[in-house]
Amino acid sequence: MKKFYLYATIASVIASQAQAVDFGMHDSWINPYIGADYIYSHADVGGYAKSAKKDYNSWAVNMGAEIAKYMDIEAFFQQAFERKAHDETGAKIKSEFYAWGLDLYGKMPVGCSGFNLLASVGLADYNVKYKYLLGSEDKQKVGYRGGVGFGYNFTENMSVRVMGRYSYLGMRGLNNLMEVTAGIRYTF
Repeated sequence: MKKFYLYATIASVIASQAQAVDFGMHDSWINPYIGADYIYSHADVGGYAKSAKKDYNSWAVNMGAEIAKYMDIEAFFQQAFERKAHDETGAKIKSEFYAWGLDLYGKMPVGCSGFNLLASVGLADYNVKYKYLLGSEDKQKVGYRGGVGFGYNFTENMSVRVMGRYSYLGMRGLNNLMEVTAGIRYTF
């Protein structure tokens, strides 16, 4: 949790200073942006976590930059809300996860309408926590991610994005995640 507060503080400082700085990049291809997402995740759980909930609601913050005309790089932090379930004996199981990582996005404009088709690949460090009646499990692993989706640019600065994503972790308790993400972006 301390890492979360550190990352949130850093993102807040960067975002608050971004309005005061003129990047002078409006005519270049390097355009920084920040964003926020809602994420629905379906987890493929097994092993010691087979009785845990399989669906999670998450939020994510991200910041990135357009590094080429049709390519972005983006860093993100995602936190899933804690879920409660019961195993076959009736004992309570709590589960949650958080992740942070880096994605590379490719964009393909669709006509002159402001729509873009998107594809992404990336790596993320996942930390998964399970709490049982008699103990807990805390696992961490780097997984890879891939996704497709679309975006729409309302203005030069405001856009929305919807993505479907598959993340492979290969953990004993959590093999993979399938996610749907919807969010907004502000480009400086």
